[in-house]
Amino acid sequence: MLINTPSIEQLSNVISQVTGPAFLLAAEAQLLAVLVSRLERIVDRSRMIAQTDASSTEYAHLQAELPILRKRGMLMHYAMYWGVASCIVTSVLVIVSFAAAYLHVRHEYGAGLLFAVAMALFTAALVAFARELQLGYVEIIGGPKPPQRPARKSYPHA
Repeated sequence: MLINTPSIEQLSNVISQVTGPAFLLAAEAQLLAVLVSRLERIVDRSRMIAQTDASSTEYAHLQAELPILRKRGMLMHYAMYWGVASCIVTSVLVIVSFAAAYLHVRHEYGAGLLFAVAMALFTAALVAFARELQLGYVEIIGGPKPPQRPARKSYPHA
């Protein structure tokens, strides 16, 4: 059984239609590279804090950083998860576009839906990244404060 191959015009049309998703895929890959780099820095900082001597004068201050680093790591995990999901959906979009050309099937609605899903996932990754950047800014403006002992209440002496 021979497959009725698409004409060069049909293939040219599909190639021009997948250039948008191809650029999206490049942007997603670039974002993932940035996210991996930031996660590596968070892990390295956490390891450094874990290896700090408990008798050190800066120990309490460094320990106060750990909850923020954990939260930042979680946000990086989410951003990477949504970014990879966006890459997968974008790749499926390109595959579906070419498969539809070979099978002579209309794919506009499916392609549009896949592109919208890929963009929504990419946006979710960017939102998680923005939240991580916000937490990273805490370190720039002075970092977390070491835990304080609760103040004692003073009662007037009668």
